[in-house]
Amino acid sequence: MKKLEIIIRPEKLDVLKKILLKNNYVGMTVFAVMGCGHQKGVIKEFSGIGLPDINLLPKIYIMTVVREGDVENILADIHEGLSTGEVGDGKVFVSEIVDVMRIRTGDKGEKTL
Repeated sequence: MKKLEIIIRPEKLDVLKKILLKNNYVGMTVFAVMGCGHQKGVIKEFSGIGLPDINLLPKIYIMTVVREGDVENILADIHEGLSTGEVGDGKVFVSEIVDVMRIRTGDKGEKTL
């Protein structure tokens, strides 16, 4: 199993939900966050000294866990559906999940997905 941590533009959340549903995943955790990456910020003058002013932008953070065999298809769909070609489209971090347990039933492993 793989955990996908997906940071995207807020207006792309509905597209991402459709991508996950198309790949038979509905479980996700969503946070409204602020951040920046290559956009960095702008230089502002404070007392004659140019200091960076980090320009944090609204983003959406989605965490979901998927089967390892589905990762490449989901990543391709995310790239195709969410890329605007502009800085700020976001990132997907992929990491290994050792195990998962559904608290209600005690079920473990991929059947909990």
